[in-house]
Amino acid sequence: MRDENAQAGKMKAEDETVSVPVSRRALEFARRAWRPAATTAIVALAALLVWHVVYGRNGVSVWEQKRVEDRQLRKEIDDLNQENTRLRDRVERLKSNPDAIGQVARDQLHYAKPNEVIVTLPPDKPTQAPPAGAAK
Repeated sequence: MRDENAQAGKMKAEDETVSVPVSRRALEFARRAWRPAATTAIVALAALLVWHVVYGRNGVSVWEQKRVEDRQLRKEIDDLNQENTRLRDRVERLKSNPDAIGQVARDQLHYAKPNEVIVTLPPDKPTQAPPAGAAK
């Protein structure tokens, strides 16, 4: 009797699938397919998010470039601060030390103390290759 009931239920189920309207079959398909479709959509969105995090306008690659640029600028700032300090010290020496003032006057203005002789040498000429047409 069980076999007859199982066969009857099976035949009834087959008859229902044949006579089920299209809208109902579409609804059943949507019920079965929504999870894989949603999973695919979520994976695609996650991949898009990862791409944006790495390569986007403010992504990891841009961040790394900005870090390198920041290090270079900090080094340049440190170098300029050292030069600034050196120049401030020189200005203070020139304001307060007469020997430093005399040294600058001698070097740049070619001043001399009494009974001193200044000898100016001509600048060294850079060695140049002869013109191409001159060699025969």
